[in-house]
Amino acid sequence: MNKVILMGRLTRDPEVRYSQGERPVAVARYTLAVNRTFKRAGEPDADFINCVTFGRSAEFAEKYFRQGIRIVVSGRIQTGSYTNRDGVKVYTTDVIVEDQEFAESKAASDQSAAAYGSRPAAAAAPSAPVGDGFMNIPDGLDEELPFS
Repeated sequence: MNKVILMGRLTRDPEVRYSQGERPVAVARYTLAVNRTFKRAGEPDADFINCVTFGRSAEFAEKYFRQGIRIVVSGRIQTGSYTNRDGVKVYTTDVIVEDQEFAESKAASDQSAAAYGSRPAAAAAPSAPVGDGFMNIPDGLDEELPFS
């Protein structure tokens, strides 16, 4: 079984290109900075994972994903290789994304994007509703909720 689930922050805005042919397909590439659970002195705190998604998912990434936001992806690992212009064989490892979603509220995402020096996702979607889309539940209602 080849299945991977990652949560991390985008290191840059997704790069989107379209395939050639009769029916061009969007291809989005982005890199996730995934924090390491265990850290040793002198080692990096995060791994940088290359992700690729296609079609409508790629168009979604182009429209809504911005540097600094936290997302969750699931997919499969794919390895490959190519020979670069200098004649050197280069090996690649990518996550082929099957599902992607936001991992934090819009407000938290906007704050993170500002901290990373990117424009907020709201700039890409001016028709998005104000707020994070979640209803506030008053304190003390825990005993009245059927699923608590």
